[in-house]
Amino acid sequence: MIGKVWPLVIAAVSLGVDAYVLAGVLPDMADSLATTAGAIGLGVTAFTAAYAAAGPFLSRVLVGRSTRTALLVALGTFNLGNLATALAPSLGVFLTSRVVAGAGAGVLTAVATATAGALVADHERGRAMAMVTFGLSTGTVAGVPLGMLIGEQAGWRGTMGFVVLIGVLSMLALALRSGTLPQLPASRGSGSGAVLRSPRVALGIALSFVLGVASLGLYTYLLPMADESGLNGWGFALVWAWGIGGVIGSGLIGKPLDTLGPRRLMPVVPAFLLASFLIVWLVDDPAAWLIATAVWGASGWISVPVLQQALTRDRIEQAMPIVAFQMAAMYLGSAAGSALGSALLAGGVSADALPGWAALAVAGGVVLAVLVARLTPRSASAATPDALTPRTPSAQHTPTESCCP
Repeated sequence: MIGKVWPLVIAAVSLGVDAYVLAGVLPDMADSLATTAGAIGLGVTAFTAAYAAAGPFLSRVLVGRSTRTALLVALGTFNLGNLATALAPSLGVFLTSRVVAGAGAGVLTAVATATAGALVADHERGRAMAMVTFGLSTGTVAGVPLGMLIGEQAGWRGTMGFVVLIGVLSMLALALRSGTLPQLPASRGSGSGAVLRSPRVALGIALSFVLGVASLGLYTYLLPMADESGLNGWGFALVWAWGIGGVIGSGLIGKPLDTLGPRRLMPVVPAFLLASFLIVWLVDDPAAWLIATAVWGASGWISVPVLQQALTRDRIEQAMPIVAFQMAAMYLGSAAGSALGSALLAGGVSADALPGWAALAVAGGVVLAVLVARLTPRSASAATPDALTPRTPSAQHTPTESCCP
């Protein structure tokens, strides 16, 4: 299976790096473009907004010709945006370039994840889709330290050049890989938004947003939380604990997901996330924080493929728009969580109280997860009341396109 999916994993790594790489070089960028760190921070908002808009509504249009073409166009757009960022002479060009990169990233995530699931048999779909999440988490974990390291030697433009290099290598891997890629369903009927009429999908997208608010949103304030809790000097270790937990969790969840199924795992994941927040909120021991932060990172990233499987288990033909909406909701939730945390701090809430607020949000997420699990079929071929369209043949029986010239 790994031989089929690895080019998609490399593409996901480039997305993960780009998502957080700016955090390590933000002050340098602000000085270079003669603006403020807050203005540069708007680039994250521009990227997220474009990601959320492009993924659900452009992915199905682009796959109309071929899956490989859609992947290469999305990667090309992503790389072009990052190249424009690296060469940006002004704030306006910088913000525009982040919109272009975000649009490419949104389409790429949806198409790559759906392609990974369609490349393998039903009993391997959990592992295949989890591998894309593994690429995202690995790139995210590596993004900030790599960006800072390269930035120290070659400046922030060198950092963005590194992101472009990874993206170009991803394009080469996809262009040159042998074998076949499945033809994914193109836009038809009432469009991608039709999937939202399914109660399971609607609840799952709401859950993705909540988990984005709580997990990724709270991560923004990990260092001030540690300082307020008397853990000065532990910030670097905690950041790495979160990241390593995410990489290990997303790397290992695939086989249990295929064996146990998303129906069993769906309520467990946010429950572990809730437990980690409660420990961080109520305990000030460094060892407890390290363990809880690792569980936090693992639970947050594991939730992505588990939820994807729960929502697409019996509808592989609709995987692309479903994943697009799910990932858009997660990134929007992350932005909303960061903004909410900032508002709470501005309102006088101390940083060490933020995990309590996040725990409250995740408690609601546990309820949503239980509802999603109850609506999820026990097997991939089971029919469900909320199905929108008749089941089409599984991926191994769908038409394929040549991946090579």
